[in-house]
Amino acid sequence: MTASLLLRPLPLLSRIAAAVFGGYACCWGFIALGLAGFYAAGMGFHDAEHLSSILGLLLYLVVFCWTFAVPRVGRAWALLLGSGALMAGIATLVQRALA
Repeated sequence: MTASLLLRPLPLLSRIAAAVFGGYACCWGFIALGLAGFYAAGMGFHDAEHLSSILGLLLYLVVFCWTFAVPRVGRAWALLLGSGALMAGIATLVQRALA
């Protein structure tokens, strides 16, 4: 890469925003899905909540680092927001089935 590509602030700010906010959206959906799935499988509510939160924190660290390694920042935004929305939607369906 040339020095001019490395010093442009907009792509870097977009990656930082994707890592922070896109990673948050993805992990929020993961935690919601994990909580609903673990609870539906018979685990206690607070146990399912804690386990899915711990796994979500680990996922956030992986997703945060992955966002800076992916070649195109648009792909990172699409995958993070899309997967977060998909997992949150599935979690909503599971929660409605339980109620």
